[in-house]
Amino acid sequence: MSSPITFTATVTLDDEGWHVARCVQVEVASQGRAVEEALTNLRDALELYFEDEPLPEQPIVAPIEIRLSA
Repeated sequence: MSSPITFTATVTLDDEGWHVARCVQVEVASQGRAVEEALTNLRDALELYFEDEPLPEQPIVAPIEIRLSA
């Protein structure tokens, strides 16, 4: 059995009530009615994606602060 690889996901709620999970390292996304469902679906999508693609280099993940005028 292969060892697990950790990726970073973001989850947002769209206008229709779906939770959308996106992988930060590669452009793969999925959705679900609940957060856990969206993450499970993203995990499945990533496993399928990497059947044909090489693993990416680990990016630097950092917060970015912006200022918005009121």
